[in-house]
Amino acid sequence: MQVLAAATATLAEMPFDERYGTVVAARGALIEVDGLGNAAQIGSRIRIAIRTGTIDAEVTGLENGRALCLPFGDPQGVAAGARAVVAAGEFAIRPCAAWLGRMVDGLGRPVDGKGGLPTGLVPRPIRATPPPAAGRARVGAKVETGVRALDVFAPLCEGQRLGLFAGSGVGKSVLLSMLARWTDCDVAVIGLIGERGREVQEFVEDDLGPAGLARSVVVVATSDEPALMRRQAAWTTLAIAEHFRDQGLKVLCLMDSVTRFAMAQREIGLASGEPPATKGYTPTVFAELPRLLERAGPGVPGQGTITGLFTVLVDGDDHNEPVADAVRGILDGHVVITRKIAERGRYPAIDLLKSVSRTLPRCHTPEENDIRLAARRILSTYGDMEEMVRLGAYKPGSSPEVDEAIRLAPQIEALLTQGKQDQANAAQTFAILAELLAVEPAATADARPEPTLEMAA
Repeated sequence: MQVLAAATATLAEMPFDERYGTVVAARGALIEVDGLGNAAQIGSRIRIAIRTGTIDAEVTGLENGRALCLPFGDPQGVAAGARAVVAAGEFAIRPCAAWLGRMVDGLGRPVDGKGGLPTGLVPRPIRATPPPAAGRARVGAKVETGVRALDVFAPLCEGQRLGLFAGSGVGKSVLLSMLARWTDCDVAVIGLIGERGREVQEFVEDDLGPAGLARSVVVVATSDEPALMRRQAAWTTLAIAEHFRDQGLKVLCLMDSVTRFAMAQREIGLASGEPPATKGYTPTVFAELPRLLERAGPGVPGQGTITGLFTVLVDGDDHNEPVADAVRGILDGHVVITRKIAERGRYPAIDLLKSVSRTLPRCHTPEENDIRLAARRILSTYGDMEEMVRLGAYKPGSSPEVDEAIRLAPQIEALLTQGKQDQANAAQTFAILAELLAVEPAATADARPEPTLEMAA
């Protein structure tokens, strides 16, 4: 009877049927599977047998009755005629509070050598839809980041999504590490998408540190991993953030970088036969970007928030290239980091006049807005006359406004210069700026109104 009961239990756990096909072709990373019929759907999981076991793949396209699959791992060892089985269920993860302090890959598997991961009770799909627009809460209160230039000129609020736009080698990742350590939040979910493998441990040990890691989950997909895994890691980052948001927590979601997510989606689209469009990017790239980025933000009332900081690696320092242009239109603000400022030694190399936070001016007090606008006017005037001053073409005394800008702009620049370990306080920064600029109280100051999108329209 015991043998019969065990056999019955085993049979109950087995699927009623198993659909499988065979590999008929492979071109680069693309694998064609025939014989799956209608069991192969876009997004289905496929397990392909190889000599050493199996590799997971995903159906990314269908053509002439065949499933076009891309693997999550190295396709070495895939042979013609290999068995390909449709796996049950969709890609899902089961995050829980025990994931804090751990590093996982794009499929939610541990990669930090600390053993297995406990799992939560409820599976969460890696691809999810954002909360309904009509039911979402509004952006919350201002969040202090510890970075003077951001707290004054491009402030961040709970549930806001801010982009960090920069070329390579101008301090984008360093700024992100400062924000990861200092930004006020309950949980940080950090996605390192397409990053250099050697930088992962440096980021975790030096930039985050033990205290930062204890409140964080790090999702890693390095640049040498297949495009499908890099794309999946971005989705997994948002899925983990959504889990903690649903617990009512304030979540900080950092992703470095959205550009490499777009590049991975371009590889997938081109391999599946999708026609290239602008600069080789396929149409699905520009469809997937809002689906990814809109998942960050406020939840519905009663939930927490996902405050998103997304880096964008601009191609050739062109801030109007297709991915940067598309992302800038989706997010709630953009911070521009320029090579010219970095070359003269001011870090973070944020171009204050080109950076915008769409929560201004309401997230600052009237007094803080007066100080910010006065500082912007000084920097703008100095920027207009900087070349003439350096060439000696400007005669001191010709314009009181220019003379004031020449005197004060270097002091403002010095105040905004900040080291990697130098955490700032926003209230102190505003107090120093007010003293430096001698700004009058808001009730009597003759401050020009803040330009807004409504005024421009």
